[in-house]
Amino acid sequence: MRLLCCYNKDGNSVNSYGVTNYDPKKDTLVYALGGLGEVGKNMYCFEHDDEIIIVDSGVKFPEDELLGVDYVIPDYTHLIKNKDKIACLIITHGHEDHIGGIPFFLLSCPVKKIYAPRFAKALIEKKLQEKRRLANTQVIEINGDSSIQTEHFRIGFFNTVHSIPDSLGILINTPNGRIVETGDFKFDLTPVGQNSDYQKMAYIGAAGVTLLMSDSTNSEVDGFSISERQVASAINDIMRKTTGRILVSTFASNVNRLSQIIRAAKDCGRYVVVFGRSMENVVEIGLQMKTIDVPEDTFISPELINTIPANKLCIVCTGSQGEALAALSRIADGSHKYVKIIPGDTVVFSSSAIPGNAMNINGIVNKLVRNGAKVLVNSTLSSLHTTGHASKEEQKLMLQLIKPKYFMPVHGEYKMLKMHADSAVETGIPKENCFICANGDALVLHEGEVFRSNTRIQTDAIYVDGNDISGLSTSVLKDRKILADNGLVAVIVCIDSRTNKILCRPGIVSRGFVYIRDNQTLIKEAEQIVYEALKQAMKQKVTFGDLKNCIKNTIEPYLYQKTNRNPIVIPVILNHKDAIKKT
Repeated sequence: MRLLCCYNKDGNSVNSYGVTNYDPKKDTLVYALGGLGEVGKNMYCFEHDDEIIIVDSGVKFPEDELLGVDYVIPDYTHLIKNKDKIACLIITHGHEDHIGGIPFFLLSCPVKKIYAPRFAKALIEKKLQEKRRLANTQVIEINGDSSIQTEHFRIGFFNTVHSIPDSLGILINTPNGRIVETGDFKFDLTPVGQNSDYQKMAYIGAAGVTLLMSDSTNSEVDGFSISERQVASAINDIMRKTTGRILVSTFASNVNRLSQIIRAAKDCGRYVVVFGRSMENVVEIGLQMKTIDVPEDTFISPELINTIPANKLCIVCTGSQGEALAALSRIADGSHKYVKIIPGDTVVFSSSAIPGNAMNINGIVNKLVRNGAKVLVNSTLSSLHTTGHASKEEQKLMLQLIKPKYFMPVHGEYKMLKMHADSAVETGIPKENCFICANGDALVLHEGEVFRSNTRIQTDAIYVDGNDISGLSTSVLKDRKILADNGLVAVIVCIDSRTNKILCRPGIVSRGFVYIRDNQTLIKEAEQIVYEALKQAMKQKVTFGDLKNCIKNTIEPYLYQKTNRNPIVIPVILNHKDAIKKT
């Protein structure tokens, strides 16, 4: 990365960060390749001289308009160019927006050591085994008492509470100051599992922190979030009072919630069936690690569902966000192999709607109710869900515990980052010491001070189709969008390249553009226009490429003029078989 330098009025060297007499070998860079201005694909980098440490490597799930895209990952170009500098990858917890990009990242940058907490380690190893990419990578377990020493960095950890076990915050000691990266967190005074390490956080804050990087996801939510135990109590009440079958849908990644649901079912004498591949994987690992601590005979196979009395059965499944192919969607549609909704079933959504998913969820709820189910969703009265992210007052508590000199909100859309920065100012951090950054922006630590850079690290969104991490080109995505909006027109032309003549009038086939039966005149006119243009072009010697360009340049303006639509035009040139033999 090139650093820009200029001179101030006294003639002293001043780089783009505003640091007098800047030495690139002595200052520390902090930047994100993902996670800023968005929720997902978290990846934060800390660079000093010839060494880089990376915190998290996540994916983001695509929006509806990214047709055919499976995942969105950060652009690893900068790290690929500097892969010899990468000392290690450190994981804060096991959610997909923090570990989902690891298989793709390892294809580009083989990292020898990944440090991860216990549950995340199990998830990563399973993920890498499935992708067959574990051979050259060592996944090392860490906890709140672990420490890592590299050439330039000393790294420590502290326990936090999140919706997945073994979540950690990170303390990074650099030659230019101390950085705290919280990971995803909330403060729960009656948590399920381990508690937050309040004493260690306060000690770190008392010792002095230069820069705090803190989770901003729920900065728009006032107050404190409710406890996970309150949700557990609500689910227990439903299990106890319901006389029929219970179907519970939640996030597969919310391991603590899954544990509470399964424990409640066991305590109420219900057998549990799990549907959804991601949920089955998490439950399997949870049972192995005793995070989900119930006897194995709590679970039954799907084939036995119809042999169990309704009041003795609990079905736990994916699909709480209305995903089209998830288990709950197939149950609602009546297409699930093992489960059909029957009157008297109770369906519990132990989740809240992610923005943009409300319409899909409402569609599933309507189908379930139409089939005779009673549907319970989260509300202020039911307490069927609580977030795993800190609300506004919890974010302020973290700021008060850590007491940073400088603050950089992370993990959130711009409005979330902005509101978190406003909260930091309320707690006493000067406004000029708060940095709202975008992916690729670099901050510089210089002798305990933090400055913003004018240069940017190369960042972009890479769209993954299947396992291909080369990324889909803009033109491919554009074509998919055009296909969705305007359809396709294929123009089929038969020629004899020996005589350079058209053998018959071109034919046009349309898909998703216009209804052919009602637009015969349009199609015939288009065929005639193409025919006349090709005859004119073939008066002289032409290539197949020339013919295709002639077709597209002729028909595209005509179709737009008549319909105000721009379908994808695919020319198909068929050559006479004798001409093919000759060539």
